[in-house]
Amino acid sequence: MTHEQTTGTDQSFILNRFGYFIAILTTGLTALTFGIALMTPPLSGPFCTEGCYEYPYSDIASRFPRDYLWMYPAILLTLVYLIFMVCVYNYAPRDRKLFGQLGVAFSGIATLTLVADYFIQLSVIQPSLLNGETDGIALLTQYNPHGIFIALEELGYLLMSVSFLFIAFTYSRKDRLEQISRWVLLAGFWLTVLSLALISVTLGIHREYIFELAVISIDWLVLLTIGVLQSILFKKALRKQALTGERDLAPV
Repeated sequence: MTHEQTTGTDQSFILNRFGYFIAILTTGLTALTFGIALMTPPLSGPFCTEGCYEYPYSDIASRFPRDYLWMYPAILLTLVYLIFMVCVYNYAPRDRKLFGQLGVAFSGIATLTLVADYFIQLSVIQPSLLNGETDGIALLTQYNPHGIFIALEELGYLLMSVSFLFIAFTYSRKDRLEQISRWVLLAGFWLTVLSLALISVTLGIHREYIFELAVISIDWLVLLTIGVLQSILFKKALRKQALTGERDLAPV
């Protein structure tokens, strides 16, 4: 084996091993974030039943940090999602790299949008309220069902679903697991488009955070599923390398 072949084999082994752990981490973080978010009751908008906050949302200081806890793992999950997409891009065969590049590009924009959105909530809203600086809070706070926070979340998760669309085409139709992964990603994208269309037609500008909840649920369910599937694919690649003797494989 030449030096170039050895180097390529080493890089492939590192990619598969690193990708395996990132896929597992993506699944675990998605489950954790989803669970915490589900246990955070809505205190404004159409799904609020009692103790609801209303405009101008100047009395929400007591809800920190309880209602913001889910944002910490959400930030970490979003960053890990970007790393995961890079791993999937590098896993893809050479003739499908273009789709992978497009998927990574959209995932980068989605990550920037969502991380900035969550960071603003954690670093701006509470300090401003404690200092009596309430100007602009109503437009920025997560409690405003048609505010900037909700709009940026919708945009971020829409972009995430677009990244799913492109990354889906990096998977082969010949391997069963890859074919399932492909359909899971495509289903996530089309469900997002369908939900946006239906909610927009039904509710128009009064959709508030209903589409936001729908797109987050769809995207996180896709991440849960694709994380498991891709971890199996990385594990299979590692076992294949061990069987072919390309690299001595330590236990995973």
